[in-house]
Amino acid sequence: MELKKFFNTSGQKYRELGLKDRLSEMSEDEQLSLLSSDGMLIKRPIVTDGQKVTIGFKEELFENSWKN
Repeated sequence: MELKKFFNTSGQKYRELGLKDRLSEMSEDEQLSLLSSDGMLIKRPIVTDGQKVTIGFKEELFENSWKN
């Protein structure tokens, strides 16, 4: 999954840092470092069963991904 999808794009910290324009120019290592530096940058919830993952909560997508 693309690393950019883990960023909370609607968060205040994301906007303060101007990441909308900067992320595409950053290396994967720089993005990982940024995500690990501030939990407010991470989109939640992150749910995985070890094979698939959903990031964020959109009810319909979440429900379709995790029904048995």
